[in-house]
Amino acid sequence: MSGHESGAGIRLSVVMPVYNEEATIRESTRRVRAVPLDLELICVDDGSTDGTRAALRELQAEGVIHRLIEQPRNRGKGFAVRTGIAAATGDVVVIQDADLEYDPFELPRLLEPIADGRADAVFGSRFAGGPHRVMYFWHRMGNGVLTLLSNMFTDLNLTDMETCYKMARADLMKSLPLSANRFGIEPELTARLAQSRARIYEVPISYAGRTYDEGKKIGWRDGVAAIWHIVRANVLGPKAARYTPPSLSHGHEPAPVAERHQTLSS
Repeated sequence: MSGHESGAGIRLSVVMPVYNEEATIRESTRRVRAVPLDLELICVDDGSTDGTRAALRELQAEGVIHRLIEQPRNRGKGFAVRTGIAAATGDVVVIQDADLEYDPFELPRLLEPIADGRADAVFGSRFAGGPHRVMYFWHRMGNGVLTLLSNMFTDLNLTDMETCYKMARADLMKSLPLSANRFGIEPELTARLAQSRARIYEVPISYAGRTYDEGKKIGWRDGVAAIWHIVRANVLGPKAARYTPPSLSHGHEPAPVAERHQTLSS
């Protein structure tokens, strides 16, 4: 079954946090809209200081973006992600960076395990066999250490905890008690999904990483901070409530995607 067929009848909310991505925002949004899925594109401008906000307004006027949320000042990727999740109206939510490192044409493959009832959440793994640009050695080592530490706390066997591509049923995503404002959103999302006992799948994805000269923003300080966020999200409260897919709560076979949504408190 193709990703397009398996996603029939499912609306995917694509949450795109954006900060100073004038050079890539038009192409990244165009690629998302070209994906053969029923989707809504929600862009959250996180206080951009270049021409990104003007470009986003043009894209919204052209109908490329379904919803544009403008933050008055920079609050961090995590805050933008949480804002986008709260605004999502689809059946499934996924995070999509605006920097062209992740290929949205792989979204149908990520959606398949949720669409056919096997999974509640799906991670796109950059290190599970997909083609990728050869990049920084120490970044790869750092990702491995952080994934290992996260797995030790969550008892998951993920290969790429720090991946941007985290997709989940909307009611599940909206129920998670998220509070991270910066890049700590990655380990926090992982911890909360593990606490919810969600059925998590990994799907290999390609990866075209950027250099710092090309605009890469995450640095070694964020890697160090991630250690604290892993500990905080797994040890300290509030913990995520156990999740039961609505279709399973009545003893039925898994439906493609739950249609009920919960409102995420701000």
